[in-house]
Amino acid sequence: MFTATKAGSLLTTTTGALPRPTWYTENLRGKTLSEGLSRRAYREQHMDCLSCHISAQNKAGIDIFVDGDTRLDDDVAGKSWVSYALERILGVGAADVEVQPYAAMDNTGPGDFVWEVIETRLTPKIKHEIGASSMQLDRAWKAAASMSAKPLKVGSISAQVLAHMCINEYYDSRFELLMALSKSLNEEYHTLADAGAPIVQIEEPAIHQSLQGSNQEITPEKYVEAFNCEVAGLRDKCEVWAHTCWGSPGAQKMFPMDVSYKDALPFLDQLDIDVLTLEGASNGGLDFPLYGSMISKDKKVAVGFISHRTLQIERPHEVADLIRLCLKYIEPERLILSSDCGFGRQSMSRMHAFYKMVSLVRGANIVRKELGLEEAYIPAADTKFSLVPIKQ
Repeated sequence: MFTATKAGSLLTTTTGALPRPTWYTENLRGKTLSEGLSRRAYREQHMDCLSCHISAQNKAGIDIFVDGDTRLDDDVAGKSWVSYALERILGVGAADVEVQPYAAMDNTGPGDFVWEVIETRLTPKIKHEIGASSMQLDRAWKAAASMSAKPLKVGSISAQVLAHMCINEYYDSRFELLMALSKSLNEEYHTLADAGAPIVQIEEPAIHQSLQGSNQEITPEKYVEAFNCEVAGLRDKCEVWAHTCWGSPGAQKMFPMDVSYKDALPFLDQLDIDVLTLEGASNGGLDFPLYGSMISKDKKVAVGFISHRTLQIERPHEVADLIRLCLKYIEPERLILSSDCGFGRQSMSRMHAFYKMVSLVRGANIVRKELGLEEAYIPAADTKFSLVPIKQ
């Protein structure tokens, strides 16, 4: 059900994570968000961080805001993206301290950045039936939504990633574990939608990444079934987005640079969603023709036009060129302009992220003007606010 994006063309947003301020030193460490917000120091830092994120997006002229994943702890390369959920789902046991075998993926080892990242992923065991989630995404949305009239998107890790970040010692198969996690998270998302959130984003269905490997423990068809269970009934209440990318920890890509979504798109198109998000900046629009021909017209497509993997800030004309290329295959009313993935999780500085957002909107305005669409006001680019006098 299109709500937040119903009437817009070439709307701008980002994936979700934004860089955490260095002064934000408080962490939840397994406590619920409500417990954290009951402590003065945590509440002050959390709310001030949200205010910074909202202000930055407003100043950049972004159309659809994110909360920046402010609730996540300050861990190595986004560990808390996974652990925030696992620590708050009944039936998930304590994490093992030792590194699990999957850490040896892609022949990495000591001396490799990804090895060090994986060393921090302490793997919990599933020894009991999966129960309810207490992520309190509804409270996370409420804390940020009151700061702006713009629609605000809240996202969370999918059950499909979680199912592969656990050691299954209870269920007969990993797919059975996946379905239990999917049902648990579905209740969490409904609580978020019932609170009034206009957009719920489920991050990383495993389809595209699993197709790159030889171990097909769960088939693409089963992933589609599980994902649709995870989002069942949500589209009656809000927009449902599915975010996909090719890796993000510490801005690292976990697959070859020329990897394609081609084999995954027929399955991603079967997801019960309104908006599918896909990378576009990192590979120069390699898959744009496929997005136009293989994604059903009843879905909108959020494409990355700025990269989270480089500190080089894209110039507005470069963003505009990439948008024009994408518009050869996707109608402007179906196209949402985004980032390839989030800017947080040890990716870049706040300054880099801010000016990437500004560049995204400036590039969008170039194309909007060419198409006769209304341009977004960008306070950051308004010369009357320049601290240095500008000679006319």
